[in-house]
Amino acid sequence: MSSYCGNSDCQNRQRLLPEFPISEKFRQYEQLALRVRSFAGLTGIHDRLDPYALAESVGLRVVPLESIAGLSEETKAVLQSPSGGWSGGATPMLPDGTHIVILNPSHSETRKMATLMEEICHVLLGHKHSELSAAPENSEAHRTHNQQIEEEAYAVGAAALLPYRALLCNLSRGQTIKTIAAQSGISQALVRYRIKVLRLSSYLA
Repeated sequence: MSSYCGNSDCQNRQRLLPEFPISEKFRQYEQLALRVRSFAGLTGIHDRLDPYALAESVGLRVVPLESIAGLSEETKAVLQSPSGGWSGGATPMLPDGTHIVILNPSHSETRKMATLMEEICHVLLGHKHSELSAAPENSEAHRTHNQQIEEEAYAVGAAALLPYRALLCNLSRGQTIKTIAAQSGISQALVRYRIKVLRLSSYLA
């Protein structure tokens, strides 16, 4: 996992970044994330990834919730609840080979980006599609759930948005979580998640 930064405008570009004892599982997630970034055409570890542009290239069409016909008002209320657990989802493959992605409109743009990256990774990693449905008896939305593939999609998507080497480089330069989040276009919560799973808390200023 160790390597040079390689970014031409980074003061650490000639510095060997140390290796950290992250688990084998997360090492695999990092490698998959680098492949996602390569697929997106990114070459530098500090290059910002645009999930919306990447979504188009993998056949995902992000559409507003209000444009989806046939949903009851109760279901819409659940799908756009700011306090609910539903962040977004994708349809099964349509006849034209694409998928429609719906994101919770009440969530922040940074959270939408993380959710969209998760859906992108489901496609790129070949995960079985989960089903979204509404239960009439209690008007709540439900989704079939596989914890392992959900974790993999979220973790790989998060790593693609903020790679290990970029995060470690920024932390070693004394940057704050707020600054790193702003530079990467992601939430501070996502930066904290990456620091936690990569065991980089000792680098926090």
